Amino acid sequence: MKYLERWDDATFRQFVEHYSDDIWNYAYFMTKSREAADDVSQEVFIKAYYHIAQFRGQSSIKTWLLTIARHLALNHFRSAFVRKVMLVDYFVRNEASRSAEQEVLDQLASKQIWELVLALPRKHREVLVLDIHYGLSCKEMAGMLGIAEGTVKSRLSRARSKITAQLKKEEAVYETI
Repeated sequence: MKYLERWDDATFRQFVEHYSDDIWNYAYFMTKSREAADDVSQEVFIKAYYHIAQFRGQSSIKTWLLTIARHLALNHFRSAFVRKVMLVDYFVRNEASRSAEQEVLDQLASKQIWELVLALPRKHREVLVLDIHYGLSCKEMAGMLGIAEGTVKSRLSRARSKITAQLKKEEAVYETI
């Protein structure tokens, strides 16, 4: 069963607007580079535009796009290009009722956690981001990554353990000061 043979301009524009932030963020987590994330996310939508007829609805459209982004990001690593680690100045939810001091503390905590996530090995970082940021189920992640569901659960558990251990370690250092 085919879902869409080709795009009309208005539909494609809406599609890109709806998914572009998610795809760019995922590409960034995979590549650790803003420039590479720009390139990967642009290429994802080019591929989606030309290959929409291949989408069969066996997963959500978001999962399909994330899968394309993953393959392109992995290809990025295979090329003789980049491997710079750029730290996160990521999204922090702004609430008008919070004090400036609380906002700064929240930003520092958020930055610290995302730095720890980015320091994880790719296989652990990937499942953690897909779980926390994108809300994919273990089954969806397994299908997307081409691994067993048990492997996804194991990687998630290890990633969480590593983040928790690192946070406890850093907390202990601060307590001794």
